[in-house]
Amino acid sequence: MKKWFSLPAILVVLLCWVCGCNTEQKEKVSAEKVLNSPPFASLTDSIKQFPQDQALYLQRGILLSQNDLHELAMADYKKAWELKPDEYVALQYVSNLMLVNQPEEAIALLKTSLAKWPTNPDLHRRLSEIYTQIGENQKAISQYDEWARQDSMNFEVYYEKGVLLAQLADTPAAIQALEKSYKVQPINYNGLALASLYAATLNPKVLTLCDELIRKDTSGIINDVLYLKGSYYSDSKQYDKAMQMFNDCISRDWKFSDAYIEKGIILHDLKKSDSALKEFTMAATVANTNADAWYWMARIYEEQGKKEQALVNYKRALALDKKFEEAKEGVKRLEK
Repeated sequence: MKKWFSLPAILVVLLCWVCGCNTEQKEKVSAEKVLNSPPFASLTDSIKQFPQDQALYLQRGILLSQNDLHELAMADYKKAWELKPDEYVALQYVSNLMLVNQPEEAIALLKTSLAKWPTNPDLHRRLSEIYTQIGENQKAISQYDEWARQDSMNFEVYYEKGVLLAQLADTPAAIQALEKSYKVQPINYNGLALASLYAATLNPKVLTLCDELIRKDTSGIINDVLYLKGSYYSDSKQYDKAMQMFNDCISRDWKFSDAYIEKGIILHDLKKSDSALKEFTMAATVANTNADAWYWMARIYEEQGKKEQALVNYKRALALDKKFEEAKEGVKRLEK
C-alpha cells in the first residue's frame, strides 16, 4: 500500500528546508562580512593571495579569538593545522575547541599531537587540565603519570599532580607527589605547597621544611612560612610557640589579618575572650573584607550575651561570603 504525504506535511518539510538554507546563507554572508571588515580584512586579502600560507590562517584565527569570535576562528585553526601541524598550532587549536565547548575534539587532537611530540610538557599539561575540567580525574592523574614517564626530571608534573590530588582530598598521595616535586627541584612554590599539607596533617616535617625555605628565601615568602609554622604549633596545642610565630608575621607586616585571627582563636581557646575580641577587631580593621574576622567577632559577642552585636557581625561575614555556613547558622540562631 502506497503512503502519500499530505499537502500540509509537504509544505512543512519544504518550509524547514528553505529556512535552513536561508539560515546557512545568512551565516555565510555574516562570516564573509566580518572577515572582510577591519581588523580582519587585510589578513583575508593576504589569505586570498597566499592560500597555502599557514601563518596567515593562524594569525587570523588568533585575532578572531581575541575578539571573541571563537566559532569563526575554528575554520582558521583547522586550516592552519591541516597545512602544517605543529605543537604551537595544536595548543592554539585546542584552546579554541574548549572555548566552543568541544572537549572531546580537543582531547582527540591532543592525543594525536602527543603521538607526534611525546615529550612536550604543554601538551601533557593541557590534556590533564581538560580531563580535570570535564570531571575525568582518574584520567587526569594517569596523564600526569604518562608525562612523568616521558620526563621524569620535570618537577612541574609532580607538583601539578600533587595539587590535583589535594583537591581530590587524597592527602597522602598529594604529599608523595609534592615531595617528589621538591626533591627534583626544591623551590619556593612547591615547598610551600608541601609545607601546607604537612601543617594540615600535623606532620612535624613542616618545621624542618619551613626552616629550610626561610634559609634560602629570595622572594619574600618568609611571612607565609612563619604562618605555616604558627598554624602547626597552634593545631598541636603549642600555643606559646604559635603566638611567637604569629607575632613575627605581624611585626613584618602589620596588615597580615590572618595572623591576628589565628592569635584570636588561640586566645578564645584559652578562654580569654576580651583579648581574643581585640585580635579579631584588629583583623577586621586591617582587612575589612575578611569574613572570618567578622564571624569570630560575632562568636565572641554571642558568647558574651551581646546578641544584637553578634547578629550584625554574622550578617557582615555572610555579606562578604555568601557560602559561609557557620555565619548563616549564626544568623538563623539569633533571629529565632
